[in-house]
Amino acid sequence: MRVICSGGGTGGHIFPAIAVAQELKKRDPFTEVLFIGAKRKMEMSKVPKAGFKIEGLWISGYQRHLTYKNLSFPFKLVSSILRSRSIIRDFRPDVVAGFGGFASGAALWTASKMGIPTLIQEQNSYPGVTNKILGKTVSTVCTAYQESMKYFNGPKLVLTGNPVRDFDKANIQDSDARRSMGFQNDKKTIIIIGGSLGAKSINEVLRHGVDQIRKWDDVQIIWQCGAAYYNTYENCATAKLEQVRLIEFIEDMDIAYAASDLVICRAGALTISELMILGKAAILIPSPNVAEDHQTKNAKAIVDKDAAVMIKDEEMPERLFFEIRRVLDDVDFRRGLQIEIKALALPNATSMIVDELELLVKNKI
Repeated sequence: MRVICSGGGTGGHIFPAIAVAQELKKRDPFTEVLFIGAKRKMEMSKVPKAGFKIEGLWISGYQRHLTYKNLSFPFKLVSSILRSRSIIRDFRPDVVAGFGGFASGAALWTASKMGIPTLIQEQNSYPGVTNKILGKTVSTVCTAYQESMKYFNGPKLVLTGNPVRDFDKANIQDSDARRSMGFQNDKKTIIIIGGSLGAKSINEVLRHGVDQIRKWDDVQIIWQCGAAYYNTYENCATAKLEQVRLIEFIEDMDIAYAASDLVICRAGALTISELMILGKAAILIPSPNVAEDHQTKNAKAIVDKDAAVMIKDEEMPERLFFEIRRVLDDVDFRRGLQIEIKALALPNATSMIVDELELLVKNKI
């Protein structure tokens, strides 16, 4: 098989695509996989690091507010479609899979118009504009949430869940995980992550929460602030606390998850899927800066099933510190969150999506 995978902009689009590519190679080492992403976005470094080739498009998002940046969007879109056509013509894929992002939109739309079987994977409970448009032309739509299926009609719909990274070490003992990270064994461990790019509002709450955190001598914190914010926070008072470790980006998320009693994070689709698979107690803080407010919809789909706690940006910091103590101190409540979120997991997403890709190629032949 020859497969093009496209998706990027954030880890939530990139890592599912990489997981599917790895499963394709695992099933057949002779399968050729090429990625299409957006120039100067994080996929241009993450994909080669995973061992795959990638081509970049000159594309960026259309801003929902009035800005001069939108003047270049039509030119970028046309350029990306023409470049996608050239890449597809040269690579000659049997199937093209999209995982979100504007590069994915250009590549999938072009492939479908060229008569190539196409598949998109919708990671959120509420689809974005790009996937809603693509849903009318692609061959198959794989969704992560039952709630999102009602927004598509026409193509084949399959509920698969979200592909997640391979967490080889996630099942190690929490004591071993904490030791490997240089943490103490007798303290409750919190992971705070603002997504792969960081989250300023969460970072600011922590920055100014030094007096509160200093009181917690039974807690240790892994604070992923994002590469863009590291220089801003590395010398702040909170980062200097003995029980706080400031990190740009957590590479060994399996170890970090294994070490944690509580995860505080945005409500990105990939992150929630990881929490489901691993059964982690979580406080979700949806980003207010995403299209269609889809992170709030993602979080609500989980919170409505008593599987997580949700806090809005405007409710911080007061409610955040209260909820942290509630989850950590109430063992039965924390255990309930772990059980309920684990019950929502769809652990075979990657395999199911690859099955659909293979079926599209088989039916074409």
